[in-house]
Amino acid sequence: MYRFFFGATALVVLAGCAELSAPFQQRERQADAPAGVSDTDGAPETAAAPPADAASEAAFDTTSAEERARAAAAPSEAGAQSLGTTVASLGDPTRSGFWLETPLVDAPAQGRVEYPETGKSAQVELIPIDGAATAGSRISLPAMRLLGAPLTGLVTLRVFRN
Repeated sequence: MYRFFFGATALVVLAGCAELSAPFQQRERQADAPAGVSDTDGAPETAAAPPADAASEAAFDTTSAEERARAAAAPSEAGAQSLGTTVASLGDPTRSGFWLETPLVDAPAQGRVEYPETGKSAQVELIPIDGAATAGSRISLPAMRLLGAPLTGLVTLRVFRN
């Protein structure tokens, strides 16, 4: 009788553990996304997803020439507010558009990032993420390419809100 009770209890406990893993996985996925931002927020509605066989940075960059020209447009210094500097890494390469996920803002805003190493800048959507202002940021692949920044490195960017 003891073996039966012990065996049945073990099966119930193991079955319960299997059911508990799904909520933890869901929480991990939600933690990856910034607060208030879904997987599609920040990306233009017309943005094409990269092809399934994409292997190069050019294949993952699905922005149009018009979008790149708009992002590269000369910055308007009038009214631009400096938010400071941030160390950024490459964000999700499958998300199109020009964006920076950063703790330097507390609400979505339009802005500009400047990479002092090349002197280039890009107009981006600033997307808030949790963290201290000194925490790092994530930047889109098209923005990194436009800035001439190394995709595999950590880059220091100056951030401005329009």
